[in-house]
Amino acid sequence: MADEPVVVLISQDPRATGRAFEAMRIGVGIVAGENDVTFVLSGPAVHLLDADTDDLVDGDDVAKFRANLKRLGVPFHVEAGTVPEDADWNADGHEIVRVTREQIADLVRAARRVIAF
Repeated sequence: MADEPVVVLISQDPRATGRAFEAMRIGVGIVAGENDVTFVLSGPAVHLLDADTDDLVDGDDVAKFRANLKRLGVPFHVEAGTVPEDADWNADGHEIVRVTREQIADLVRAARRVIAF
Protein backbone atom coordinates (compact mmCIF):
# COMPACT_ATOMS: atom_id res chain seq x y z
CA MET A 1 0.00 0.00 0.00
CA ALA A 2 1.32 3.45 -0.89
CA ASP A 3 1.79 6.04 1.82
CA GLU A 4 -0.36 8.65 0.10
CA PRO A 5 -4.10 8.01 0.21
CA VAL A 6 -6.64 8.28 -2.54
CA VAL A 7 -9.01 11.13 -1.65
CA VAL A 8 -12.68 10.78 -2.54
CA LEU A 9 -14.02 14.33 -2.35
CA ILE A 10 -17.81 14.43 -2.40
CA SER A 11 -19.64 17.76 -2.65
CA GLN A 12 -22.79 16.68 -4.50
CA ASP A 13 -26.12 16.76 -2.68
CA PRO A 14 -27.36 13.15 -2.20
CA ARG A 15 -30.92 14.48 -1.88
CA ALA A 16 -30.77 15.72 -5.48
CA THR A 17 -28.40 13.42 -7.38
CA GLY A 18 -27.06 9.89 -7.36
CA ARG A 19 -23.54 11.20 -7.95
CA ALA A 20 -22.86 11.45 -4.22
CA PHE A 21 -23.64 7.75 -3.74
CA GLU A 22 -21.71 6.86 -6.88
CA ALA A 23 -18.63 8.52 -5.41
CA MET A 24 -19.10 6.57 -2.18
CA ARG A 25 -19.52 3.32 -4.15
CA ILE A 26 -16.32 3.92 -6.11
CA GLY A 27 -14.47 4.78 -2.90
CA VAL A 28 -15.59 1.54 -1.24
CA GLY A 29 -14.27 -0.34 -4.26
CA ILE A 30 -10.91 1.37 -3.86
CA VAL A 31 -10.84 0.49 -0.14
CA ALA A 32 -11.59 -3.13 -1.05
CA GLY A 33 -8.48 -3.08 -3.22
CA GLU A 34 -6.48 -2.54 -0.03
CA ASN A 35 -5.81 1.13 -0.68
CA ASP A 36 -5.76 3.89 1.89
CA VAL A 37 -8.78 6.07 1.10
CA THR A 38 -9.81 9.36 2.67
CA PHE A 39 -13.48 10.24 2.24
CA VAL A 40 -14.21 13.97 2.40
CA LEU A 41 -17.77 15.31 2.59
CA SER A 42 -18.12 18.96 1.68
CA GLY A 43 -21.18 21.18 1.50
CA PRO A 44 -24.48 19.32 1.02
CA ALA A 45 -22.68 15.97 0.74
CA VAL A 46 -22.79 15.81 4.56
CA HIS A 47 -26.35 14.54 4.08
CA LEU A 48 -24.85 11.16 3.16
CA LEU A 49 -24.77 10.69 6.95
CA ASP A 50 -28.45 11.58 7.50
CA ALA A 51 -30.27 9.00 9.61
CA ASP A 52 -33.34 9.06 7.38
CA THR A 53 -32.14 7.93 3.96
CA ASP A 54 -35.65 8.06 2.43
CA ASP A 55 -34.97 11.57 1.11
CA LEU A 56 -31.68 10.52 -0.50
CA VAL A 57 -31.28 9.36 -4.08
CA ASP A 58 -30.17 5.70 -3.73
CA GLY A 59 -30.90 5.95 0.02
CA ASP A 60 -31.01 2.20 0.70
CA ASP A 61 -27.66 1.74 -1.03
CA VAL A 62 -26.19 4.70 0.84
CA ALA A 63 -27.09 3.05 4.15
CA LYS A 64 -25.48 -0.27 3.11
CA PHE A 65 -22.25 1.26 1.86
CA ARG A 66 -22.05 3.58 4.87
CA ALA A 67 -22.35 0.53 7.14
CA ASN A 68 -19.56 -1.20 5.23
CA LEU A 69 -17.26 1.77 5.70
CA LYS A 70 -18.09 1.91 9.40
CA ARG A 71 -17.34 -1.80 9.76
CA LEU A 72 -13.98 -1.25 8.04
CA GLY A 73 -13.20 1.65 10.39
CA VAL A 74 -13.03 4.23 7.60
CA PRO A 75 -13.94 7.70 8.92
CA PHE A 76 -15.56 10.52 6.98
CA HIS A 77 -13.70 13.82 6.94
CA VAL A 78 -16.49 16.39 7.11
CA GLU A 79 -16.22 20.08 6.35
CA ALA A 80 -16.75 21.56 9.82
CA GLY A 81 -18.97 24.46 8.81
CA THR A 82 -21.47 22.17 7.07
CA VAL A 83 -22.27 19.76 9.91
CA PRO A 84 -26.03 19.88 10.55
CA GLU A 85 -27.32 20.64 14.03
CA ASP A 86 -30.01 17.97 13.60
CA ALA A 87 -29.76 15.30 16.31
CA ASP A 88 -30.56 12.63 13.69
CA TRP A 89 -27.49 13.48 11.67
CA ASN A 90 -24.92 10.68 11.90
CA ALA A 91 -27.26 8.70 14.18
CA ASP A 92 -25.27 5.54 13.36
CA GLY A 93 -22.26 7.09 15.07
CA HIS A 94 -19.96 6.83 12.09
CA GLU A 95 -16.51 8.16 12.95
CA ILE A 96 -16.08 11.67 11.60
CA VAL A 97 -13.15 14.02 11.48
CA ARG A 98 -14.11 17.68 11.26
CA VAL A 99 -11.88 19.55 8.83
CA THR A 100 -11.65 23.10 7.57
CA ARG A 101 -11.56 24.01 3.90
CA GLU A 102 -7.83 24.62 4.29
CA GLN A 103 -7.36 21.12 5.71
CA ILE A 104 -9.37 19.70 2.82
CA ALA A 105 -7.01 21.45 0.42
CA ASP A 106 -4.06 19.94 2.31
CA LEU A 107 -5.59 16.45 2.04
CA VAL A 108 -6.06 16.90 -1.70
CA ARG A 109 -2.49 18.15 -2.17
CA ALA A 110 -1.07 15.19 -0.23
CA ALA A 111 -3.14 12.58 -2.10
CA ARG A 112 -1.82 10.06 -4.58
CA ARG A 113 -5.07 10.41 -6.55
CA VAL A 114 -8.24 12.45 -6.16
CA ILE A 115 -11.74 11.52 -7.21
CA ALA A 116 -14.08 14.48 -7.01
CA PHE A 117 -17.85 14.42 -7.38
